[in-house]
Amino acid sequence: ILLEGETGTGKELIAHGIHNASSRRNGPFIAVNFSAITESLLESELFGYEPGAFTGAMKGGRTGLFEAAHKGTIFLDEIGDAPLSFQVKLLRVLQEREIKRVGSFRMIPVDFRVIAATNRNLGDLVARGCFREDLFYRLNVLPLRLPPLRERREDIRALAAHVYRLLTGRQPGGFFDAVYPAMESYDWPGNFRELRNMVEYLVHVCPAGQPGGAHVHEVLHHV
Repeated sequence: ILLEGETGTGKELIAHGIHNASSRRNGPFIAVNFSAITESLLESELFGYEPGAFTGAMKGGRTGLFEAAHKGTIFLDEIGDAPLSFQVKLLRVLQEREIKRVGSFRMIPVDFRVIAATNRNLGDLVARGCFREDLFYRLNVLPLRLPPLRERREDIRALAAHVYRLLTGRQPGGFFDAVYPAMESYDWPGNFRELRNMVEYLVHVCPAGQPGGAHVHEVLHHV
């Protein structure tokens, strides 16, 4: 499954939902963020390593994230940021369903569901030579596009109310009445993550009253 959507559209939340609704829900859910792991650490993080495989390796070795996802789901987040040099190794694991720890010659079979996510256009990256075409087709079996908030403005009120309840434990009542028009006309480049930040701001600056349009303008002016 390939989840495509802008930042803040809830790709990891959807991935969790798919996992929890699947036959693998009792297995592990392992998330890997390719934008947060340096290229030099990718192989040892994802495949694990044997004792003494390199300087600084843990005495007993380490299980990699693919092994940890056995019988569960591995979520490959920001897959568009995976280094080109590592993509061929990733493709092999996805095709063969076996890994080899760093410093080992033994192949270890693994059984996992793959959910990948990206906020980039992988087709464009393939055309520019920045992403392997064979890996793209391997991941793009079931593509799901998550629409940005500006394409689902009818959800803004429900989402704002949901965040308000999470933050305060109360129903919003008429808390947002004066600011809904501004919220529904804004494009939300940060999507739900940005909306949540705004609601949290309004809750803090107006703990006993209703916010006005000036409060929304103040937040959006600094986005």
